Amino acid sequence: MSTNNVKNVVVVGAGVVGLTTALKVLEKGGFNVTIVAETFPSDPKTIRYTSLWAGAHHVSHAEGDLKQQKIDEETFKVMWEMSAPGGEAEGCFLRLQQTDYFYDGRNPHLEWMPDYAELSPDSFIPDAKFGIKFTTLTIDTPAYCNYLLARFLARGGTVVRGAVQHLQQVAEGGPHAFTPGRTGTQRVDAIIACPGLGARTLGGVEDKDVFPVRGQVVLVRAPWIKFGRTASHLQDGRWTYVIPRRSGDVILGGTKVDNDWCPVARPETTTDILERCLALCPELVPPEVRAERTPTIDDLRPLIVEEGCGFRPARKGGVRIDVEWIKAGEKEIPVVMNYGHGGGGYQSSWGTAAIALELLEESLSKDTA
Repeated sequence: MSTNNVKNVVVVGAGVVGLTTALKVLEKGGFNVTIVAETFPSDPKTIRYTSLWAGAHHVSHAEGDLKQQKIDEETFKVMWEMSAPGGEAEGCFLRLQQTDYFYDGRNPHLEWMPDYAELSPDSFIPDAKFGIKFTTLTIDTPAYCNYLLARFLARGGTVVRGAVQHLQQVAEGGPHAFTPGRTGTQRVDAIIACPGLGARTLGGVEDKDVFPVRGQVVLVRAPWIKFGRTASHLQDGRWTYVIPRRSGDVILGGTKVDNDWCPVARPETTTDILERCLALCPELVPPEVRAERTPTIDDLRPLIVEEGCGFRPARKGGVRIDVEWIKAGEKEIPVVMNYGHGGGGYQSSWGTAAIALELLEESLSKDTA
């Protein structure tokens, strides 16, 4: 493609969805891609950047929704390939056996996952009414997000740090309008909006259906844990999970509470998480302690590396992936919306990025027709 036909695309947002979408578009070819964001994964952790606080493991939330399942399946396929032994991204993932229990008897319909099997009732944890096991992978979120950013830059992508108040600023001023001392404007042919929770307030979006789902986690050091285990009892806002990472760290959680804006870890919630995770997975306590006596949560506290919380960017009605048009000088340009993933950002990132790319190409072909 000649340089005259190369389109300038700006992605707003650098969470896992923004990074993945920007990379997907850039690697398709024919696009100059710039990410404009206030926070990047290489920055210190902050409540304003949710992606670093996630567990994360690939366990689909589609629950029989075939459209969402297809998105999640595509993402799993990409991540499974990325996690292959010897690959450049292998260190971001841990392949393992996952066991999930459900207190409400719910069937999440994960039959498409590798090595899927339903558990026999005699192997259930107390009060569980359904259980499954399968092979999946976990994601070391800081390592993975920084990998995506590094890969994006290595392929020729550009990043600009800026607090976008309205999409019009990007459309008319270009990405470098946020660079102090930079003069002139750069033509923008399209915008992809991946603002996460910022979709509530970002001018040009202002989606009041977007809301936070607070999740609190505890990071512990337990390199002997090489399996994942989850117990779902979401009716009371609690969700117990043990998610080991390749590094030897393990994420313990957690909570799912709508519209809870508390930006710091609550000590009583940390205690509750430790109690639930110990009951679900006593193997968290060092083997030498378990060999001597019955473990307690006081045996887990010395393993704590960090406590924190993040705001999952949920949306009533689910993920929004569609196109609007915005004025850019004397013409209109497409804005592809890609946000509202809630707690499924990692699980659906590559699938929704593929849809966003399709919408982008369709919109630009209409624009030039």
